[in-house]
Amino acid sequence: MITEIYIPTFPLSQFIDHFFYYSGYNPEHSVDRFLPDGEVQIIFDLTDYPKFIYDNDTLKEIQSCQNVWFAGFRTEPITIPSGKESEMLIVQFKKGKAFPFLIEPMQNLTNFVVDAELVISPKILKIRERLLEATNPYEKFQLLEKQLLKIYFNKLKENPFVDFAVSTIIGTPKQCSIKTISDKVGYSQKHTIKLFKEHVGVTPKEFLKVIRFQKAIQQIENQISVDWSQIAFDCGFYDQSHFIADFKVFSGFTPSEYIKQRGDFLNYIPVK
Repeated sequence: MITEIYIPTFPLSQFIDHFFYYSGYNPEHSVDRFLPDGEVQIIFDLTDYPKFIYDNDTLKEIQSCQNVWFAGFRTEPITIPSGKESEMLIVQFKKGKAFPFLIEPMQNLTNFVVDAELVISPKILKIRERLLEATNPYEKFQLLEKQLLKIYFNKLKENPFVDFAVSTIIGTPKQCSIKTISDKVGYSQKHTIKLFKEHVGVTPKEFLKVIRFQKAIQQIENQISVDWSQIAFDCGFYDQSHFIADFKVFSGFTPSEYIKQRGDFLNYIPVK
């Protein structure tokens, strides 16, 4: 398996966390449950056959994705191919920072995977064509960085409020509230929620729930013997019953079921 990560230079680095390339991954399983992780991405599929999204329960194919697609913020799990025999290049945005690249408000794309040319730019398909011609991951990274800068340079404007709100929720998921954030920046709670949804895709409360869930997932990953009550407390859940309920919404499994079924990579659960 080949994996490479590239961090783009300024100003793209203000909005994009990294580019990720992989090929040659051949796990035994063919389908994964992918859990909400607070991220949004552009996925360049460098193979010539479609990838499918499956119904979480029946595992029947419900959507075909090909060439380049955009994956919006998720508040529910999604069932996808395991990556077997794939070659992909992924643009991983920083949380709350994809907005300047889109022609749609983020809330219109929540829990959706859509053809990238419909919500980003038709030019994205031409970038893919050039990526196919590049001979190695580094060339692909350089080409992608150059093309994204060319298209979006004049649109790369940060929103200090959104940056503050996102960083506050991530940094203090146990204590923060919409009121705290609104009071700090001098906005009404209604205006705070509106701006946050436009840029992030969900309300601050929904974002906070995903961040707390992710904190729990990461703590579970690093523990041999799991104290569920302690994890619920550490991650800011009201109590253990609320933690279990949210965990099942975000993963489709109870915490105990997740422990038994989790795979080799965080947030990916083999299901077939």
